[in-house]
Amino acid sequence: MPRFANLPPLAARTRALLARAPVFDAHVDALQRALDLGHDLGRRTPGQFDLVRARAGGLGAVVLVSWVDAPFAGNGARARAEALMEEGRRLAARHPERLVLVGNGEELDSAQSCGRIAGILGIEGGHALEDSVEVLDALFERGLRVVTLVWNNHLSWIRSCQDGAGPEVPLGLSALGRRIVARMGELGVLVDLSHAGERAFFETLDVAPRPVMASHSGCRALHDHPRNLTDAQLRALGERDGLVGIVFHPGFLDADARAEEARVRGTPCYLAARGAGDTARFLKQSALMQAKAAPLHLDRLVDHVLHALDVAGPRAVGIGSDFDGIQRGPAGLEDAARYGRLAERLLERGVDEATVLGVLGDNLRRVFTAATGPGTAAHARSFAREL
Repeated sequence: MPRFANLPPLAARTRALLARAPVFDAHVDALQRALDLGHDLGRRTPGQFDLVRARAGGLGAVVLVSWVDAPFAGNGARARAEALMEEGRRLAARHPERLVLVGNGEELDSAQSCGRIAGILGIEGGHALEDSVEVLDALFERGLRVVTLVWNNHLSWIRSCQDGAGPEVPLGLSALGRRIVARMGELGVLVDLSHAGERAFFETLDVAPRPVMASHSGCRALHDHPRNLTDAQLRALGERDGLVGIVFHPGFLDADARAEEARVRGTPCYLAARGAGDTARFLKQSALMQAKAAPLHLDRLVDHVLHALDVAGPRAVGIGSDFDGIQRGPAGLEDAARYGRLAERLLERGVDEATVLGVLGDNLRRVFTAATGPGTAAHARSFAREL
């Protein structure tokens, strides 16, 4: 019996809410398992995300991210991104009854009206563009619709939120970075500012012609972590009709949880975990982290959602789980079968239904639609019909 089948039932009010507004997750990293481990994400798999559990959890749309690890920078980053994107296309071809890849809001709505999950191809790490606007164009032609501009490694055209940038790294965006952002607006590619340095964040907002998002971040006011956004950043997203997707990673949500994860990473069993490659090792380490670390209460995630709603506004907050890119979620949100738990807790803490619907998916649906078309190229042809 699948594990999600034994979850306590959601309240009738929560079930009705999920039926009205399918969940839209701004950031999922599961394609690595498909490429590196041969996992068929259309079936029940190890890890945190697959289409079976996602459908059980009420998911209606998801950004399937091609995360390009920093070692690929300058050495096959584009090829790695293309291989991961191809896994997304294979998944849709193998399971057309579960998933359809979409390129704009109209196609997203069409997929959901047919009862299928709308999949959106994204890239995490601008080094996959290999310093080239032409590569961006080529990846757009292959279905790319979301780009996280930078990961934790600095690039020649954008600074990340991490320390260690040398003099060759711009303080924010370089001239090339501004051209890349402008071109994304022309094509109809949603700009993602999670991982970006603060100056790069604001300079991108000044350049971007369409709404942007920070797909998987938390609130700096609640936990002073470099991956989280300041109130000024949250406010700016709201003022520009953008969005923050609140991440599920306990280490980004809470200082004590971050310390607890560091403790587990120093234990002999964690250090001894092995696998045939980085993805297999990460999967084993994630299972250990989930089992050994003291749980983080779901309310801490809700605290971040509520703070973002207060600062950015009710139209500017969504979710970006980072499933399969994180080693564990808060208690009750361990995998994609459990999105409804967040909705239920938001209702229990007094959030009105319209706001909960926005957080679950309506807000991101609006931002994605505004960012992806019609642009100079976004509606030149229908991406979904060509698959």
